[in-house]
Amino acid sequence: MSGRVTRETRMSGRAGTRGERAPVQRSDALLTDVALLYYRDGLTQSEIAKRLRVSRASVVNYLKQAHEQSIVDIRIDGTSYTSSKLSRDLRDAYGLEDVYVASVHTDPRSGPKQAAEEAARQVARVGAMTVHSLVRPGDVLGVTWGRTVHRLSEEMPGGRIPDLAVCQTIGSMRSHILPSAESIAIRIAAALGAECHTLHAPAVVSTPELAEALRREPIIHAQLAELGRLTKVLFAAGNVQDSTTIVGAGIVTAQEMHWYRDRGAVGVICGRFIDAQGRHVVGEMDARMIGITLEQLRRSVGILVAYGVDRLEAIRAALAGGHARYLVVDEATGAQLLALARAAERRPSRAAPDRGTGTR
Repeated sequence: MSGRVTRETRMSGRAGTRGERAPVQRSDALLTDVALLYYRDGLTQSEIAKRLRVSRASVVNYLKQAHEQSIVDIRIDGTSYTSSKLSRDLRDAYGLEDVYVASVHTDPRSGPKQAAEEAARQVARVGAMTVHSLVRPGDVLGVTWGRTVHRLSEEMPGGRIPDLAVCQTIGSMRSHILPSAESIAIRIAAALGAECHTLHAPAVVSTPELAEALRREPIIHAQLAELGRLTKVLFAAGNVQDSTTIVGAGIVTAQEMHWYRDRGAVGVICGRFIDAQGRHVVGEMDARMIGITLEQLRRSVGILVAYGVDRLEAIRAALAGGHARYLVVDEATGAQLLALARAAERRPSRAAPDRGTGTR
């Protein structure tokens, strides 16, 4: 993974004066010493092993423990992913503030499933670094739900951002595939040292009347009011295939999905269906949903994290509708997004003669 790497070895409370200590304290001091020798002094693992009179395998294990116990914190400057030509071209083509392009290096022997898994993992990593670099003290960050955002939450680097709040933007739903929406928001908030505002309501209820009654409940009403303060929103784009996550989670049925597709829906963002121009395709489900609206999304700074050619239409629609100002994408999907934008630019000039002929 490319990018500028910063390694910080945390010594406060870990490796003070030497002398008699409890075993755990000595272990922490040893891990800190090994980390300093490796990361700061540039010694090889073999050189450290000779100096400490331990095996090289022990040094490898010490370094691993140092990461796990946060003695060493590795941070990567996410802006490194905005310097490629593809990033600049996508930014210009879609009018974005910036585009973070994740390079995916897979084993040539990998099959399509393994390659897709690696792309998802890499985009999640870059997306986590992007979020960490974009949020500022005083921000109110909205967090949606889905496979992509869940993966990102697992990759979120630590580092407290003062006066940051994280809000769950869509109610809870049942899924055997993914953790709940609130657990994803809580994980991201914990990594950033932020205050977390969860949403104590289902994502979709059985009737519009019940949804309206829940929205009026004082606790839920106050939690929904927090969404009006959002400054940034982290979200993904889902397709409208029958196998998509919101069908598996029971938010919509396959029959309802067909209804939306028949009316031009090509993607789903923040639980709302959009057409190819990014316009909201309003259906009966909207009245039963408890969560962020597309208008609230547009009023904030959208951070779209997306990958995969099966989501290409949905990603393009989200960008066309102006729902995102920052995009995190893998190289393959980014290249296809750029090709679509350039084809759209050429299309009017080719179509003009036909229109002229038709009016005669």
